[in-house]
Parts: sequence; structure tokens; C-alpha cells
Amino acid sequence: MTQDHIVKSFDEDLNQIESLIKKMGGHVEAQITDAVTALSRRDVELGSKVIAGDAQIDVLEAEVDSAVVRILALRQPKAQDLRAVVVAPKIASNLERVGDYAKNIAKRTSVLAQTKPVGSATRTIGRMCEIVQQMMKSVLDAYVARDQAAADDVRLRDEEVDQMHNTLFRELLTYMMEDPRAITPCMHLLFIAKNVERMGDHTASIAEQVHYMVTGDFIDVERPKSDTTSTTLIEPNAAE
Repeated sequence: MTQDHIVKSFDEDLNQIESLIKKMGGHVEAQITDAVTALSRRDVELGSKVIAGDAQIDVLEAEVDSAVVRILALRQPKAQDLRAVVVAPKIASNLERVGDYAKNIAKRTSVLAQTKPVGSATRTIGRMCEIVQQMMKSVLDAYVARDQAAADDVRLRDEEVDQMHNTLFRELLTYMMEDPRAITPCMHLLFIAKNVERMGDHTASIAEQVHYMVTGDFIDVERPKSDTTSTTLIEPNAAE
């Protein structure tokens, strides 16, 4: 076996992993779109499609893991090639979690379809999802292009999602205090908003993996986090 053939085979293995990650990312992006569309339109059928579609993401993650094991066993990659292989299952795991959150949003559509809309919450969640989708597209492009600067930019953009989550959290709590009939839809919307906030976190985590893949350095500066919902205290008279 010639050295050229070995190099070509190795490149093909790396390209296979990259193709699986891109395919997985594309499917996750579609799941986010369909989940928020189902929510905004109260489309239970589309929500069911999103729930069923999550299985394909799990299959792709397993394929990434298998490809990584194979290339580590047969090729013994070094330097940036090794980092590209090592981060692949971590990126796939983050994508799988984002897919799970999209599925969770879709699951709540059937309940919310039976309730009245609450203020502008659905539109705000839709905007949060748009930002996460933009982050996802950008980070996948950065992964393919080995673009550290673009990945670092995605990592910082997660703060915008956190801030929108904080605002919506307070808004929904206020609705619940003003009208007990709003408790059921607001609770489901709170869970959905948290799901979207976590999507942003996992996308930012992918950006950190891309940074490491390109540079060989872990980011030692803690990512800005503006999500304050876990420590927010709202008094009963706050709604007055």
C-alpha cells in the first residue's frame, strides 16, 4: 500500500465524519424550524412529525461514533487531524441534545393547542429559535471551514438568547400571578423557553469544540452567561 493511498484513505475517513456532522446539523436545524412552526401554528400533526424525526438524529450520532472508533483504530491521526476526530463525537452529542430539546418543544404543542395564546410569548420563543438557528448554521460553517474567529463569535452570541429568556421568564410569571387560568399554558411555555435557552448553550459548546480543533487550545475564559432565571425572586405584588 503506497503512502499516497494511505493519505487518500485517511482523508476519505475524515470527510465521512465531516459529512455525517453536516448531515446531522442540517437535520437538527430542520427539527428546530418544524418545532417552532408547530408551536406557533398549534399544528399537532407537525409536532408529531418532529417527535418521530428525532430518531434519525440518534442514528446519525451512532454513525459518527462508529466512524470515530474506526479511524482511531486504523489511522492513528496526529495534531489537528487527531483533534478533528476527537471533537466529532462531542459535537455530535451536542447536536443530539439540541434535537432532543426540539422534540420536547414539539411534545408540548398538543397541550398548548388546547389553550389560549399568552401575550407575545410564542413570538418571543420564535425569535429565540431564529437566533439559535443562525448560531447553528454559523457554527457548522465554522466547523467545515476550520474558522476559529467565526466559532468564537457564535460562542458570544449565546448571551442574547439568555437575555431574551430572562425577559420572557418574568413576563410569564406575571401572567400567572394575574390570572390562574394562565398557569397551564405559561408553565409549558416556560419549559419551552428553557429548552431553547439550552439549545443556545449546546450550540455555544460546539463553538468551543471548533476553537479547540483549530487551535489546540481550550478556551480558558468563562463564557458570558446572562440567564438569571435560576436566581430570580418575584414578589406577589410585582404584578400590581
